[in-house]
Parts: sequence; C-alpha cells; structure tokens
Amino acid sequence: MSVKDIKDKTPPRTMPIQSATFSNPINAEIRRAAATGIYDIRGGGAKRRVPHFDDLLFLGASVSRYPLEGYREKCDTKVTLGTRFAKKPIELDIPITIAGMSFGALSGPAKEALGRGASAAGTSTTTGDGGMTPEERGHSSKLVYQYLPSRYGMNPDDLRKADAIEVVVGQGAKPGGGGMLLGQKISDRVAEMRNLPKGIDQRSACRHPDWTGPDDLEIKILELREITAWEKPIYVKVGGTRPYYDTALAVKAGADVVVLDGMQGGTAATQDVFIEHVGLPTLACIRPAVQALQDLGVHREVQLIVSGGIRTGADVAKAMALGADAVAIGTAALIALGDNDPRWESEYQKLGTTSGAYDDWHEGQDPAGITTQDAELQKRLDPIEAGRHLRNYLSVMTLEAQTIARACGHNNLHNLEPEDLCALTMEAAAMARVPLAGTEWYPGKPGF
Repeated sequence: MSVKDIKDKTPPRTMPIQSATFSNPINAEIRRAAATGIYDIRGGGAKRRVPHFDDLLFLGASVSRYPLEGYREKCDTKVTLGTRFAKKPIELDIPITIAGMSFGALSGPAKEALGRGASAAGTSTTTGDGGMTPEERGHSSKLVYQYLPSRYGMNPDDLRKADAIEVVVGQGAKPGGGGMLLGQKISDRVAEMRNLPKGIDQRSACRHPDWTGPDDLEIKILELREITAWEKPIYVKVGGTRPYYDTALAVKAGADVVVLDGMQGGTAATQDVFIEHVGLPTLACIRPAVQALQDLGVHREVQLIVSGGIRTGADVAKAMALGADAVAIGTAALIALGDNDPRWESEYQKLGTTSGAYDDWHEGQDPAGITTQDAELQKRLDPIEAGRHLRNYLSVMTLEAQTIARACGHNNLHNLEPEDLCALTMEAAAMARVPLAGTEWYPGKPGF
C-alpha cells in the first residue's frame, strides 16, 4: 500500500470547538495576569450581557387604552427633586440628569461641555469626586455637589454654591469599592484641588470616615442641611446591591432623593473583576427600591433617580414606568460629547484598541480629549460644540420618551406604570415584576 493510499484513508478530524468556559477573552486575561502579576484596571461599565431594559416592551394603546396625538396633545416632562425637606427643591424641564463624573477623571473642557449641554436642555449636572470647578459652576444652571468618602475638594463654600448635595455611599460599577485616579492624570490643577502630590496615584476610601451606619448618616445629613440653611436637597447615592434595605435606610437617614446606580453604570477606573462580578443589573434594582418607598409611604415624596446603562428614550420611559422619578446618564453623555468616536480610529489602534472598545480612561491618553488631563489632547474637544451635541441627544431622548408615553395614553411621563409593560424573558419578568409577554404571569407573582 502506498503512502498516498494511507493518506486517502485517514479519517477526517473533529471540528475544533472553542470552550465556552475558557473563551478567547478569558484565556487572554489568564495570560495577561500570568505575565504581569497584577489585576486589570479599566474604565467604563460592565460589558457582560445582563437582563436589561431591552428585555421589556410597552403595550401601546388600542381599544382598551386611548392614545394621545403627538402633534396636538402635550406630554409633560418636568420633575421637581427634593420636595421632602429642602426649602429650594430643584425643578428640571426633563427627567434626565447628568451623573457625577469628576474633574480629574474628565478634562476641564469635558466638564464644561456637560454643563453647557445640561443647561441648554433644562436639567442638572453633577460634580463627581474632586470638587467644583469655576467653569462647571459657571456653565451649569443647576449643579449637584457630590460629597464622597475621599473628601477631595470638599469645601463648605462650594456646598453653598451648589443647587443640591449628593452623599455618595456607593457606585454601581464598584459597590463596596473606592475610586481610583492614577498618577498620570494628577496634573498641577487636579493636585491642587485635591490637596495631593502631583503624579501620585489617588485611591479613594471605600466608605465614609464620618459614619458606620444609618444613624450616623442621619447626623451627617443634618450637618449638611445646617451648612446650607436647609435650602439644598440632599441626595443619597447607593450602588445596586440590596436596593430595598439601602433605600429604606437612606429614607430613614433623611434623604430627599435616593440615587440608585446599577452595575451597568460606568467608572473612571477600577478592577475589571469588580466591574463584571459585583452588584445587580439596573433592571433588578428598581422595583425593590420602589417597594421600599411605597412601604414607608414616601413614594414620590422621596424621589428616586435611577442610573446605570440608560441609553435611549425607551430606557427612560421604562425606568419611569417601573417607578423612577428621573434617570441619570454618564457613559451615554460622554459618547454624545465624542467619546470613542470612529474619527479617532487610527489613534485608538495605536493604543492597542479600537473605537467603541476604548476603556483605558485611567491612562490619560484619550484621543477624543475627554478622559485626559493632557493639554494638547484636551484641545481636540470644543466644549461649545460638544455641549450642543449633548443638548441634541437629551432632546431626542425626551422626545422618544414622550412618544412612548402618548402611545400608552399618558399626558405626563410620570403617569407611565408597570401595567404599560410586558417582558420578553423570564429573568426580566421576575426582575421588573411585569407579565411575560402574552400572559398575566411573572415569576413570584402573588397568588400563583
């Protein structure tokens, strides 16, 4: 028998199959960890697929509901935040706010652009860690001042200049973890504002040094109210982990507003394992938080702001239908400014990534000039033009939410309700507590 005959009789090989457990991204991370001995740090939010607003659908009006005409009948979008105790609640034209993102994590022009865009849309923006800049205050008609465990940039005078104060207990991307701002982004100005040495890594504490529980938090909130003559609304921000109890305790401590941040929320920099494996999806957080407010008899008196993965007017409408009073956006706002824009594709590739996937915000080399303190890169972002883009984006989100509300027969976004929704998956039905499409049932529904 010839060699050719043997080869001809060789059976075909089995098709190579990639392991679902040891996928290429997992294997690459194992090799990276083995080579470096350090965990991966990145920015952004969770990239894994989790149940989200896309798993819900609205039930538009037909015979059983009467729709509204978009060209003739109004749909109100205004929201007032801080009605419980504050003498001067914040009144917004739209229920979409800008989440806290610090000067330091973001460039000065980016913070200015956020202020410009939010003000033009009639809504608020938030300082983030590291204090208040004159540009941000000057271009923000309504500015929320974040009070964080680090106390970086903490200034009682700036508290009084703000329109509201947000006590940050947790963040969705890293509940139970502290913040990071690595040395390459600690410029002269950032160092001065945070009272830090230039070029030295800054790591924020994971908990506030002033309290260990809700009783101490109540004392701190009273201190903040005294500093601001009881004028400013006090928000309490929690990461999505135990939303029922955290919301209830925030209310007990005296919060005017609870900000609930799900795991799809972004961060400037933290451990990748933290971002992907700690916390709850935003969708799973809303109904328990609303239930806590209802059980305490303060739903709508204490407002609920939901954040983490909000992208479209449909997301806004769904969050409000589930009981939120408003939403906050962070990552989406940065994309509207120009983050991860394909126009900088060649430069993203030089950094070993691609537009749409760039998440090394902590390195300070952002080609778009948004998550950097490099003076030359910052020049690429025109805060006036970027602010206009953000305003346009906020306008479109609002119009989309109004369109859905009218289709469901509502003349106010706050009239949307769970009965307007159905779920496409068992997981979404259980988390949102709305019926699986085509049925009247959801997992855990009382009486079933």
